Amino acid sequence: MAEVQDYTKNYMKIDEAAEKWGITVRRVQAMCASGRLGGTIRLGRDWMIPRDTVRPADGRTKAAREQQQNADMPLPRKTPFLYMTDLYNTPGTADKVGESLAYNHEAQVLFEAEVAYSRGEIDKVYASASYLLSKHSGFYAVLSAGMLLAMCAIWKGDINMWRKAKVHIAEAPAKSDDDRDTMLLAISAVDIMVYNVENFPEWFKKGSFEPLHKDAYPAAKVYYAKYLYAFGYAVAMGLHRVEGTQGLYIMSVISYAVEPMISWARANNTVMSEIYLRLTCAAIYHNCGKEDDAIRHIDKAIELALPDRFYGVLAEYCRALDALIERRLSIIDEEAWNEVKRLHKIYNEGWSKLSGAVRGKQILTTLSQRQREVAKLAAFGMSNQEIADRVNMSLAGVKQAIKIVSEKSGLSRDSFAAIL
Repeated sequence: MAEVQDYTKNYMKIDEAAEKWGITVRRVQAMCASGRLGGTIRLGRDWMIPRDTVRPADGRTKAAREQQQNADMPLPRKTPFLYMTDLYNTPGTADKVGESLAYNHEAQVLFEAEVAYSRGEIDKVYASASYLLSKHSGFYAVLSAGMLLAMCAIWKGDINMWRKAKVHIAEAPAKSDDDRDTMLLAISAVDIMVYNVENFPEWFKKGSFEPLHKDAYPAAKVYYAKYLYAFGYAVAMGLHRVEGTQGLYIMSVISYAVEPMISWARANNTVMSEIYLRLTCAAIYHNCGKEDDAIRHIDKAIELALPDRFYGVLAEYCRALDALIERRLSIIDEEAWNEVKRLHKIYNEGWSKLSGAVRGKQILTTLSQRQREVAKLAAFGMSNQEIADRVNMSLAGVKQAIKIVSEKSGLSRDSFAAIL
């Protein structure tokens, strides 16, 4: 009897629900049978419905179609990047945010996988991405799982995993033109990981995010900054031609676009997007020889990253920032730097292998940090004296470094871009 009373207190029968919602008993029965009413239980011939259940919208109405669309995208934010949204808004709380998503298993798995990537825990990321893909999750979860798989491929240097990841993204269950625009951007964001700037949609190249849901704006800003950086890098290397300009000119003005994005991320408490934007902006300044500005952003990025041990993100940017992260992090936290250095070695080897395979080139991994920096500046078109002044080396030291790079690569300085 106590059990029956408990059900009566917390549940209502079909006739009571029908009267409460102003619809027929038959319609409520159909809703129960089709699973549209979550939390219902069957007792013999009767359905018991939780008393706090909200009446589903009429399937023939616009409200119902919107509800169904939301059901197909069950994440708490409509974006493949939960960790770049305001869900994570305070450094040091990443694990707590993950725990708070326990009500939505798919969201929790995804968020924790993205946090694991930020920490360089690639095996965990791979397992989570594979799980989400095998469960045939919703549109945004599939996109994110595919991109996480691509990120794993970079760390592992696995071209087959990379290609498989792009197939998964292309097969995400898109239901609208906006979904397909988001899918196209996700595939382009995978390509930007190896500095391929050709495949971004034209609307994105213009800095327009209108085809995307506003929840995706923090991530879109990160990838737009990466696109601008990669574009400027390609122009400086002579890999991409822009009429009327060459060298580092375009790179030098990109910071004026990225700096406001950083302020936007800070104002909107999107911590992860701020970290990425600051590191990208630091790379821009560093390539242009503005070390003080680069260090300003590196130090702030480190301050934001260390509370949650986001060593993987810092390791990812060591290549673009040469010795700057090492210099700054070793002063702040030597133990953290040792872990970042370990992760960077893994990332650099994987990135070089996969990037070379994607681009049909042999990326040289046997250069020292200083040799690679000299080779990069030579590829930017700088003279030996300009390089010496930039990196504080003697002219003889620069000439020797260029000679070593040529011997290791079998290329003249005019072709150094092919091995970097």
